[in-house]
Amino acid sequence: MPTRKRGGRGPAWGKIALIALGLAAAAAAWRWTPLAEYATADNILDFTRAVRERWWAPLAMVGAYTLGAFMLFPRPVLTLVSVITFGVRLGLVYATAGVLLAAFTSYFAGRLMKRDTVRRIAGDALDAAAKPVKRHGVIATFAANMMPTPPFVVQNIIAGAIRLKVWEFMLGTFLALIPGILAWTVFGEQITHALEDAGKVSYWLLGAAALLLGAFVYLSRRYLRGKGY
Repeated sequence: MPTRKRGGRGPAWGKIALIALGLAAAAAAWRWTPLAEYATADNILDFTRAVRERWWAPLAMVGAYTLGAFMLFPRPVLTLVSVITFGVRLGLVYATAGVLLAAFTSYFAGRLMKRDTVRRIAGDALDAAAKPVKRHGVIATFAANMMPTPPFVVQNIIAGAIRLKVWEFMLGTFLALIPGILAWTVFGEQITHALEDAGKVSYWLLGAAALLLGAFVYLSRRYLRGKGY
């Protein structure tokens, strides 16, 4: 949850290149391996129907977010799995519960860690976060979730280490999830349509939702940077 310095680092070209390489590898695997034969819409739907009938499936889905957080696994991928498996409404409920559990767990991990250990993880971010976070805990937590860095698990560990109030931390985390929940309500429904009947997909609606979400994140980051978060 650091206060970002003006004139900071530029784009993370290395990470962008790795993402591009990963996408290219996935596309190549889809094109030249038997993956496309197995990952059909019908097979995906059959698998998700089989999984969601297991009593432990919701618990596993919620718990996966905590494991994924410490492994730096992309949360949107888990949310996509949750929405496809359990449907939009239940999928988003489990996704929200999973993110909050992951936040709560990593927050208390930060409280239990020695200060030196947290400093090695967070670096200068630990000292930079202390004052603004303690003054405006909810807003600072919301701001940290809107910013691209540090990673989700690291910002939660920092919050725990500086003894941010639990209710402020959890409320700020939840408020930061709301824009994504609203966007996933649209995305999830369209993804379901795409798997069941591609003709029902509204690309205009998908585009509008993506544009609105992107605009909200951009304006939020700009406003929060202006306030020193």
